[in-house]
Amino acid sequence: MTSAEDRKPQSDEARSVYDPEITSEFAIPDGLAVPKTAGGESETSSEFAVPEGLQAPEGPATEPEGSAFSTPRTYSAKHAPAAFTPPTGVPLVSLTKDAPWQDRMRTMLRMPVAERPAPEPLHKEDETGPAVPRVLDLTLRIGELLLAGGENAEDVEAAMFAVCRSYGLDRCEPNVTFTLLSISYQPSLVEDPVTASRTVRRRGTDYTRLAAVYQLVDDLSHPETAFSLEEAYRRLAEIRRNRHPYPGWVLTSASGLLAGAASVLVGGDVIVFVAAALGAMLGDRLAWLCAGRGLPEFYQFTVAAMPPAAIGVALTVAHVDVKASAVITGGLFALLPGRALVAGVQDGLTGFYITASARLLEVMYLFVGIVVGVLIVLYFGVQLGADLNPDVALIIEERPLWQIGASMLLSLTFAVLLQQERSTVLIVTLNGGVAWSVYGALHYVGEISPVASTAVAAGLVGLFGQMLSRYRFASALPYTTAAIGPLLPGSATYFGLLSIARDDVDKGLVSLATAASLAMAIAIGVNLGSEISRLFLRVPGGASAAGRRAAKRTRGF
Repeated sequence: MTSAEDRKPQSDEARSVYDPEITSEFAIPDGLAVPKTAGGESETSSEFAVPEGLQAPEGPATEPEGSAFSTPRTYSAKHAPAAFTPPTGVPLVSLTKDAPWQDRMRTMLRMPVAERPAPEPLHKEDETGPAVPRVLDLTLRIGELLLAGGENAEDVEAAMFAVCRSYGLDRCEPNVTFTLLSISYQPSLVEDPVTASRTVRRRGTDYTRLAAVYQLVDDLSHPETAFSLEEAYRRLAEIRRNRHPYPGWVLTSASGLLAGAASVLVGGDVIVFVAAALGAMLGDRLAWLCAGRGLPEFYQFTVAAMPPAAIGVALTVAHVDVKASAVITGGLFALLPGRALVAGVQDGLTGFYITASARLLEVMYLFVGIVVGVLIVLYFGVQLGADLNPDVALIIEERPLWQIGASMLLSLTFAVLLQQERSTVLIVTLNGGVAWSVYGALHYVGEISPVASTAVAAGLVGLFGQMLSRYRFASALPYTTAAIGPLLPGSATYFGLLSIARDDVDKGLVSLATAASLAMAIAIGVNLGSEISRLFLRVPGGASAAGRRAAKRTRGF
């Protein structure tokens, strides 16, 4: 071996070869003998070794290793302690098949997994049934359409749970957040769970599609129908391919009519109606243009809020004898995100705080976009000498018949903007007229505060909407969202922005706080009306609300 080869490092294989010449650094050197102790003990012993002469008694034979779920050796059924029973007894959860699937699934979701009643074996194509990953994928796709359509998180979870149980998957745990859907299925206590997730990236308002998805879930969960997985996928694909029921020009016209009707609610006349409609339609087209360029919704709302405000300022500068504030207020009614606000508050009231926070943050961003657009126009209007006095704008003439008609037109156009089914448009129009009539009777005649009047009117909207949805086994959104349109705080929002533009910040903040209070009153009222209908109203088939005891999430501590 050369000197170069000696300097070359050896490989792991070469080092691992046994070499008798290489010894351990702890080996005893040659010539050094260590005397052995008496008794012939080994050279090395453990410090835990048993001393000589002490013999430990032998224990019983080692038990064979068994399952973690087998009965312990020391357990005796004869001498077992009495099982614990609560003082009130163990409640029996009875879920009648005649109740709406939303109520049944919501009740079971709020129960612990061990207490849920086992589903009946349904929709079994063969001995093994459909593949679990495909069922979970179908469930996630259905939940995605519901969440993207604006449904609240609890109803989305109930729908996902209903789909899983319809195919025999009872140990499922769906989880819904603002942008992520996930579901986990555990076949048994000793098998690994199967988990799948899906991200919601695009949102669109189409209540016709939402109603079709609810009908699909109702058909799947019905005990007398049997849908194969392929048939469910086919129907879901048809729902996704369906076009919107109203074309773009109808939506633009509806936006203008909504703004015109809202201007009449706050005291406008025919000229104000036309001006508000033109401003809202121009803003809608500009928003569509920004959306086509890929701008975020914040800038879309900012641009859409400018034309109605600009027309109102132009009428004031031109000294036209009209109520210009009603023009700007009508344009705000067409932009306020009432749908997202109601969904966000409902998620918070039902315990989905992460989703509620995300929805309310979205509402805040959209509202700030509206504020920025209107404030820019109002600032330049004040600089041009426009006489925009918020004290004069607060005077609203009471015209009950005109205002009731305007509220019904507002709800009608709002339903068109939400892409509702034509069969539900008339119902929600009447519901909106009832809501404004109750508000007017309480506020103008009864002289009750606007916040309390709004909460009561919104509660009736939620009550009627939930009643209709329960009897049709459908979503409550098509019957409630458009009906709250006349109650939206457009006037308080405009007065607050106008005061800020005139450097009266304190008064403006007070008005904006009033607008926020009205918005919360609407959302809480709608949710309270829905809960009241679930608590006290009976459903077809004689089912009562006794099963809602299992819906209790916490005892307060």
